[in-house]
Amino acid sequence: MCLAIPAHITQLKEQNLAQVDILGVSREISVDLTPLAQVGDYVLVHAGFAIEIVDEENAQETIDLIKQFPELVGEDLQAAG
Repeated sequence: MCLAIPAHITQLKEQNLAQVDILGVSREISVDLTPLAQVGDYVLVHAGFAIEIVDEENAQETIDLIKQFPELVGEDLQAAG
């Protein structure tokens, strides 16, 4: 199963990279597919790429659902949530 996880952009870096917060875990992702993404935006992340900018309300709804099913995320995200 493929799943895109909402992430909050905390920092934009060089070479179309961004630092994001995903359920309390900091990750570096590519924003090549979402060139309009800015610090503070929520993006859907799949395979290390931001694939879509989403509004905060939709992101939070998805995060709340993910927290109800911890088996959907890896151990590092479970420990952070």
